Amino acid sequence: MTAAIQLTHAPNPRRRRALPVMVVLSVAILVLAVLAALFGNLLYPDAMKQDILSGLLPAGTAGYPLGTDELGRDILAMTVAGAASALAGPVCVAIGSMILGVILGTLAGYERGWLDFAVSRWTDLLLALPVLLAAIVVSGVLGGGYWITVILLILLFSPSDIRIVRAGVLEQTARPYIEAARMLSLSRWRVMFRHILPNVSTLVLTNVMLNVAFALVAFSSLSFLGVGVPPGTADWGRQLTDSRAIMFDNPAAVLVPALLIILVASAVNLVGDWAGQRLAQVGDPA
Repeated sequence: MTAAIQLTHAPNPRRRRALPVMVVLSVAILVLAVLAALFGNLLYPDAMKQDILSGLLPAGTAGYPLGTDELGRDILAMTVAGAASALAGPVCVAIGSMILGVILGTLAGYERGWLDFAVSRWTDLLLALPVLLAAIVVSGVLGGGYWITVILLILLFSPSDIRIVRAGVLEQTARPYIEAARMLSLSRWRVMFRHILPNVSTLVLTNVMLNVAFALVAFSSLSFLGVGVPPGTADWGRQLTDSRAIMFDNPAAVLVPALLIILVASAVNLVGDWAGQRLAQVGDPA
């Protein structure tokens, strides 16, 4: 007599899960935005070319899917070519501010003492300043410019990054492996940047993604106010301020760049939040 053996497969908790639909859509939006930033100027090398005879054509006109502005410039060409200016600055701001945050936050959280006091007071001072107003004032005094705006936003975005990294480092320094590293007489630089920093990398990467979204909105706002990019530059924020007067003649001139700013910022937020949750689950030993 043979007994029938029924094999049952227990669900694997580590089985790959399907990506949420919103995350897939967000990734698709970001991929398209990055491709436009990389190759937009190649597709439309004369994006700012003027043709007065073709001014104020409505969306859907043959050869001009999004119409033209009052100077006869192709809205689609300016939008695609403007992706480079609209995205490069915010990415540089996010990375630059996080580099400052990692260096100063790690030093302040590990060394403590007078260094922690000085860094904390510096961050308190910068956090008390309204970001856009401070950027407008300082950029106006220095004469404005794209990269001046980038540097200003790096400095103004860095305090929150410093605080986040410092909090993560403080939490790690109380753990037994740090005491063991000290007992082995490892240098403080090795302890900080080889042992502590990898354990706060999830926090760092997630915050970088969120900073890209915030910087995109801030940079576009400054360009809209005439502080960021100079006139005649293909940029989403600059398109908004240049096309306000023709909003009722060709709504696409204003709505398309505004919608792209919202979509890209939201997509970066969603992907950053999802990536942070996934990385936290991977790092959880449970």
